[in-house]
Order: sequence, then C-alpha cells, then structure tokens
Amino acid sequence: MRRLITIISPVLAGLIAAAGLSGAARAATPAGLDAYYGQRLAWSGCGSGFQCAKLTVPLDYAKPGGRQIRIAMVRLPATGRRTGSIVLNFGGPGGAGATLLKADKNVMSAAVRQHFDVVSFDPRGVGASSPVRCLSPLGLDAYFAADPTPDNAAEIRRAKAWTKIFAQGCAANSGKQLLAHVGTGEVARDLDVMRAALGDARLTYFGFSYGTYLGARYADLFPTRIRAMVLDGAEDPGQTLAEFGAAQERGFQVARESFLRDCFRAEDCPFPKHTVAAAARRLEALYRRADRAPLRNDGDSRQVNEAILRAGVNQAMYAKDSWPYLRQALTLAFRGDGTAMLALADVNHGRRPDGSYDNSTEALAAVNCLDHPEQRCAYWPVKGKRFTRKVRAHGSPPIVVVGTTRDPATPYELARRLAGQLENGVLLTHDGDGHTAYKAGSSCLDRQIDRYVITARAPGPGACAKV
Repeated sequence: MRRLITIISPVLAGLIAAAGLSGAARAATPAGLDAYYGQRLAWSGCGSGFQCAKLTVPLDYAKPGGRQIRIAMVRLPATGRRTGSIVLNFGGPGGAGATLLKADKNVMSAAVRQHFDVVSFDPRGVGASSPVRCLSPLGLDAYFAADPTPDNAAEIRRAKAWTKIFAQGCAANSGKQLLAHVGTGEVARDLDVMRAALGDARLTYFGFSYGTYLGARYADLFPTRIRAMVLDGAEDPGQTLAEFGAAQERGFQVARESFLRDCFRAEDCPFPKHTVAAAARRLEALYRRADRAPLRNDGDSRQVNEAILRAGVNQAMYAKDSWPYLRQALTLAFRGDGTAMLALADVNHGRRPDGSYDNSTEALAAVNCLDHPEQRCAYWPVKGKRFTRKVRAHGSPPIVVVGTTRDPATPYELARRLAGQLENGVLLTHDGDGHTAYKAGSSCLDRQIDRYVITARAPGPGACAKV
C-alpha cells in the first residue's frame, strides 16, 4: 500500500494540552536491552527546520549483543509548549517515514504541532535504515512490466521466472541475515526503544495504512505503554495475506466505480457511455489492447503495457485529488499515448525521475513474507516465525481506529474488525473516497482526532463520524 500525502492543514482552536505525561521514560526495560533503552539521540539540523538522528537497535532482539543496525529518524520540533512526541508511520510496508515527513510539514495540524514534536522514521529494511535491495533499476523496470494476468503456459512460466529472479536478487543483494529480521514484530520493538529514547513514558502514535498493522502489533506487545494511538486506514491483523489481498481487490473495485461515477459528471471524462458497466468494459478493452501491443511512450524507451496501465489506475485510486489527472491520462491512453499513465505507475512503483527507485517494493515483499509465513512466498530465502493472529491490547487506553467507506487499499470493513478486536478500540468513520481519512475533507473528524491526540481523551457518544 502507498499513501499519497495530499492534505490541507485546518486551523483548530480551543484545544488544551494534556496533563500527566512524564518527561522521562520510566517503563520497565526488557532484559538485556538497557543500553538500547538508555541511549540518547544526537539530533542535528537537516534542513527546513527539521532535525535528524539515528537510533541504534539490535538486528536480532534474541541476540542483543550481536549485530546492530541504525534507524533513521527525523523530527519537527513543537511550535509551542511541548507535551511530548507523536511518532508517525506512513504505511507500506516500505514507506520511508523520514523522507515523507520532510516532504510535508503540515501532515499534522497546527494544533497538534503546537504541543508535540512530530517524529517519523525509516523502519528497519527501509530507506536509510539498512535497506533491503533486490534488483537493479533496469531489473525493476522489467519486473514491474511483467504480465499481471498471464493467460497461457508461456506467460505463466515467465511470471514464475520473475518471482524467482526477484527472490534470488533479494538474497544476493541483502543477505539472509537482514531479510530474516525486518518483520513487523521487530519494528514494533524498535518503536518501543524509540519511545524511550525520545524521553516519553508512554507512546503517542499515528499510523496510516500498514502503520495501523504496526501500531496494532505494538499495542498487543506493550499495551500499557500507550498514551494515545490513532490507526487510520486500518488493516485487520487477524487476516492472512491472501484474505487481505481479496479484501483489497474488493476495495479497489469500489474505488474504481466511485471514480467512474465522478468522471461521468466531468466534461473531460473519456467514457462516452455513462454507465459503470460500459465504462468498465472500455477500460478492460484498453488493458487487453496494451497486453497485445504496448502504447506509445514519449518519455523514455519503456513500454506501456497492461501491467503499467493497471498500476497507474490503481495509484490514482489512493487520493481523489488524482482523479482529474487520471481522466486526462486515460484520454491520451485511449488514443494510443501511454506517457501520462506511465508517470502514474512510476509513483506507484517508487521510481524517481532519474530512473532510480526507492526500495519500497523490495521492503514490502520482505516484510510480508516474514509477517505472513502461511502465504509461503515462492522462492523466498527465509521463513517468518509468526503466523497471523488477532490482537487485543489488553489493558491499553482507548485506541482510535479510523475507516473510510470507499477506501481502496484498506476497505472500511477492516477498520470495523480491528476496532472490534481491540479491548478498547473506538471506531471513527469517514464517508468518503481515497486512502485514509485524516485531513481528507472532514473537518469534524479532524477535530475529533486532534482533540484525542492532544488530551488523550477518546471521542465519546455523539462524536461526529462515530459508529
């Protein structure tokens, strides 16, 4: 999952800082980890008002005296009287939080920024934190262009071959030792070391998309170390990877239909017949056409085939703000020009303008294969140790779970399930489109979330968008 940050910061007033948060991390330190929990972060300026630091953690928590890795962190200091830190995870798995936070100072509201240092990080295996690497940029170009819907024996063999090439590349370029220790369980333990290093007795956390899965796992491990936790665009930790994939496909189908209905009201809509069924058939025909003969690309030498078109359409479903661009890109694609659709696909794949890639796709595969060993990732060189299970977070304070009714990547039903699993889950609903809800158009919901973050008092009966 990839979350596009297209947010507008509302100005909120009348919110007061929470009381009772200790300035020192006094929670019990797990055995053998005193040096990690007791470390002090050496912050230094890294441009535009941000500060950067590295957190030291053990690669293997079962062997704290062994190999160490460093976690890249960034913070934006509070603008007023500081209450503590709020730690953000933007999703993925594979999202480089340090980079994403530096790209947008206003990811949190002005009211929250007044009271909290806004902190994010690159999880282990991601970005600047011992990144997993699998293929060269040219290799990734070819990998992403592989046929997503093989329909004969030769195409099936090619698809399997690319799966094997990818897995072998991860083993060769990352090493089995690193690949064995990038799962969410260990990232959750890193998060607790981070909490202590930030000087917070209890964690204030905001997770988007996959960040909700990370937050839920943290809550199950350390329920009494939470001050406030928001899980926006929730996953259901009780699902297998296959079940989640099926739910996500249903979510994208709902989002595509919502896009089409919105398109019919626009003058530049490229679908002449204004019914969802007719428009869907025209889109499928475009995919088949590109599968037979790639569309023209005026940007570089890459082909715009079915895989690229599907990735581009899916990318635009993450944020309604992308829909006008998708209408224009599809208009050109129907005329045989796939250049604009390729640009959307590049965002989805983490491809930079210079042809290099971030490692989001490689990290996503590595984390999922550890977190979901029941899926038996083909050719993967290491095996995970924990099967998918539900979370409860017994003894935690209220945890706010946020769901969007037409979220493509994390369908609303998953938010309902997660809130129901948690012993003290509180569900907030955003009736809207796009992936995640905070700062996506509901000022009432934003106020409820901000008040909860600042005061640690969860929304009660009668709160807007609460079901």
